[in-house]
Amino acid sequence: MVVIVGAGPAGLATSACLNRLSIPNIVLEREDCYASLWKKRSYDRLKLHLAKQFCHLPYMDFPPNAPTYVPKKGFIDYLDNYVSHFGITPRYLRSVESVIYDSDAAKWQIVVKNMTTTNNVIETEMYTSRFLVVASGENSQGTIPDIDGLDSYGGEYIHSNQYENGRKFRGKDVLVVGCGNSGMEIAYDLWNWGANTSIVVRNPVHVLTKEMVKMAMIMSQYLPCKAVDKITVAISRLKYGKLSKYGIRMPTKGPFHLKETTGRSPVIDVGTISKIRSGEIKVLPGMEYIKDNEVVFTNGTTVQFDAIVFATGYKSTVRNWLKGSYESFDENGMPKKSFPYH
Repeated sequence: MVVIVGAGPAGLATSACLNRLSIPNIVLEREDCYASLWKKRSYDRLKLHLAKQFCHLPYMDFPPNAPTYVPKKGFIDYLDNYVSHFGITPRYLRSVESVIYDSDAAKWQIVVKNMTTTNNVIETEMYTSRFLVVASGENSQGTIPDIDGLDSYGGEYIHSNQYENGRKFRGKDVLVVGCGNSGMEIAYDLWNWGANTSIVVRNPVHVLTKEMVKMAMIMSQYLPCKAVDKITVAISRLKYGKLSKYGIRMPTKGPFHLKETTGRSPVIDVGTISKIRSGEIKVLPGMEYIKDNEVVFTNGTTVQFDAIVFATGYKSTVRNWLKGSYESFDENGMPKKSFPYH
């Protein structure tokens, strides 16, 4: 028996592979559906940032008529078909509370809260398994930084996992905090919906197009990472020029070296950069503190905002329930490459 924690794409793929080999497995999912991040906590305009040939799950390609960059609904439909085809049956509303490895029995002891009861009595379930697969993902819990004055902020603030679209922000002054892919795309979406949009860009980032990434993925099959980075950065500079004059600095290390060594992804531009160049989306430095509805930035600038969207990332919660996880996961809940091997 294999116990899989998490019914996101990785958990579904693991279950499908095991089902094909007739290996019994149980998928435990704390939400009431699979792929909850896609179904419940992703913005409307989201698309896969990589071409579809790099994103399909094992043993099932995307439909031939699917676009190169599959939109949110198309990916959810694909997952629906995948679950049906491979007979994957997650156990929903199961919150894993504790996992301990019993070295004497050579088995994992798994304590789970069953939240499916209707009489407000939460039952505890116990599972024992020789094998455990942690597929709870990197994005288990959204994080918002501690900023002085945020608790008394007079406007609305949300994490990016609560953002659907910019309809309700039309005509409002909105600040996006975080310049990763979610932050950049949400800023562009807000602008499209008529919000007066600003974005905090604190750290250096690589800016690429989807086509550049696709080309780099193909090149990486034949060239070393250093060469792929050099070519990709040169093409990016040709397209975008020097973005430092707009407040966007480029890292000293290449985009795919950074992805490989730190997990940081390059920003895939969906149109945000052109709006930054034109001044329609304003770039601001790091936040110092908040006073009422005003945000004070590290350069001394003070700006009033009606709303703030924090695209400040996620953290894994695996260390909360996997006892002794320091052997396999770092302090951020990310797998250590040396054990197990990735």
